Formats: sequence, structure tokens, C-alpha cells
Amino acid sequence: MAVALLAMTWYEDEIHELERQYSKQPTGSHPVVFYGSSSIRLWTTLATDFPSIQSLNLGFGGSTLAACAWFFERLVVPAAPKSVVFYAGDNDLGEGRRPEEVCLFFNVLAQKMHRQLAGVPLAFLSIKISPSRWEIAPDIRYTNELIEQEVIKYPNYQVIDMTTPLLDQTGRPCSSYFEADGLHLTLKGYERWKQVLQQHSLF
Repeated sequence: MAVALLAMTWYEDEIHELERQYSKQPTGSHPVVFYGSSSIRLWTTLATDFPSIQSLNLGFGGSTLAACAWFFERLVVPAAPKSVVFYAGDNDLGEGRRPEEVCLFFNVLAQKMHRQLAGVPLAFLSIKISPSRWEIAPDIRYTNELIEQEVIKYPNYQVIDMTTPLLDQTGRPCSSYFEADGLHLTLKGYERWKQVLQQHSLF
């Protein structure tokens, strides 16, 4: 427990900044909350990509799915979301966590949301396969499968495949969708994600 608490303190500065951010939201606004790791945090075009909704970006850099579950009550619950679009998990796997562990972290978050935000829809964006993490692609795919098996237990939750749209015809990550670090998305990558989300009823 002490080790977990110490690990979570690493995020505190950014968490405080996010808390200040949503405290400025109009009372009763009920935004669509985009929550998760840096793939969410760096989605700076959300407002223009989805102009018909009020979006609130609560992504924080380097976060794991474990961290997202840990900070759920502090960040997501007070925002009183209309719905939640969630992405995380590849950082956990990149740190050596097993797919079963990552799925357990998702279960913690899903159960918290089911209890504290009953009836609020959740869209889990499947974990992407990036060039820098190609060697763990089998673990990523298996983690997505495990999480999908859990998501179907909740009537208003869904998994959206954000993995396949970023792959080329050979099944490898398309380089134009990723920054030079081989991990984070380019504007073209976010445009592809936007196109996928527009095909789903989320908002």
C-alpha cells in the first residue's frame, strides 16, 4: 500500500491542475469527460473535433490504468459527466504489468463508476499498438480482449476499437499516425481517432 501511494504522488501536481480546470466549468454543465493517459491529455483539438458537445479533457501524462482508477473519485466524479470516454493501459503494459493485472485495474475503475456514476455511459478506447511497443503487441491484444469481456457486463458501457484503425495493411502501426517517439499520436492520428468516434453514439 505504501509503495502504491508513493507511486501516485508522482502525479499530484498535474492532478491539482486538472482539479482547478474542472472547477471552472459552469455549474450543471455535465460535460463529456475524456479521461486517461497522455493519449487523452495531448488531444488538444477536442473542442474543434467535437464542436457539438462540451468536452472536458482530464488526461494526465504518463498515467497508468492503475493511476486512473486511483484518481477516479478526485477527477471524474466531481465533474458530473454526461458520459466518459476513457483511454489507458499501454503505460501499464510498457512498465511490465501483465494483461490480467491491467484488466483488474480496469475492473476497479468500472466498479467505482458503476457505484458512483450509475447510468453514465462509458466508452473504453482499446489500447493502441504503437511502433515503440510493437514487441508487446500480443499482450496489448490480449488485454483488450480481457477488458472487452468485462465491459459487456455493463449495459451502458462499450469498447471502441481504436487499435485496428492505426494499423497499416500489414498489421503494423502506420508511422504517419505516430510522432517520432513512436508512442504518441500525430494530428493525423487524432484525426483518425475522431473519425472512428464519430461512427459511434457517445454523446
